[in-house]
Amino acid sequence: MNQHRVALYLQDAHDIREGMKLVQYAEQKGFEAVWQAESRLVRDAIVPMAAFAAVTERIKVGSGVINNWTRNIGLLAATFLTLDDLAPNRIICGIGAWWDPLAANVGITRHKPLLAMKETIEVMRRLLRMEKVTFEGEFHKVKGIELDVVHGRREPRHVPMMIGATGAKMMELAGEIADGVVLNYCVDPEYNKESMAQLQAGAARVGRTLDDIDRPQLIVCSVHSDRAKALDGARGLLTQYMAQQPHIAKASGVSEEVVKKIQTILGWPATKEQIKEAMPLVSDEVVQRITASGTPDDVKAKVAEYVANGCTCPILYPLGDPYLMIDVFENKK
Repeated sequence: MNQHRVALYLQDAHDIREGMKLVQYAEQKGFEAVWQAESRLVRDAIVPMAAFAAVTERIKVGSGVINNWTRNIGLLAATFLTLDDLAPNRIICGIGAWWDPLAANVGITRHKPLLAMKETIEVMRRLLRMEKVTFEGEFHKVKGIELDVVHGRREPRHVPMMIGATGAKMMELAGEIADGVVLNYCVDPEYNKESMAQLQAGAARVGRTLDDIDRPQLIVCSVHSDRAKALDGARGLLTQYMAQQPHIAKASGVSEEVVKKIQTILGWPATKEQIKEAMPLVSDEVVQRITASGTPDDVKAKVAEYVANGCTCPILYPLGDPYLMIDVFENKK
């Protein structure tokens, strides 16, 4: 498949050193970017991003996505400045509003998420432009701060700010203020149509169009020559997500009744035994509708559906053999 743009998504399924090899392999095969998740309380995004950046030359490295609640804004900007020092003009900041119950369970009250995101992006951008910033907001209050680069590059840094949006209002905000949006996974390709309308509405407020907004999308990809094995490969992940991430369960179109049944079986963190017990509740139809799972031809056709509905760059989350998936989507120049 000569996909014009394609990216790799890594979460916590691989040892970090194995992830480094995968990213090098993806770079060789013409992948545009790697995005590192920061999901649940399993793996920080920044450490693997630095590792990936250090062993590659061209591939872009994005956070897919960090949240805007837990890092002080000065530290957040300094972190991305540091990553840009390591891999100039290859770093992308994907940032999202997080989700409950996880945020609440660590003491974060996610009130006014749109305003919080707007303030974060504004202050972060100004700091990365090397401005001296004073800002008196509801969430960020800074007084005369700037990134203190004594021994490095003083020039403004080019770090695209991408909002990981799922809800309609956050999608509109992304269209209005962000360089792009990281579209969520575990959704039907049809879901994208609504997202495009929301992005367009936000963009129109500031005289932009949909074409001004990059729209990479996370897509669960389970590929195997045996379709049944490929579907089972994705089913375990979906089972866990249905229980633990209500915003994804809602966007997936899976019935509330099924989600509640899965939630009664899974604890937090979920054990492998609990996931296995609940997996039969996730049907083949659901797996095929909201992931790219099956034979190489199946997954290529499904990914093409997401692209046809507005995704500009598939970010593929490999379940099963990641090297096979990278080979299937090799982007020959």
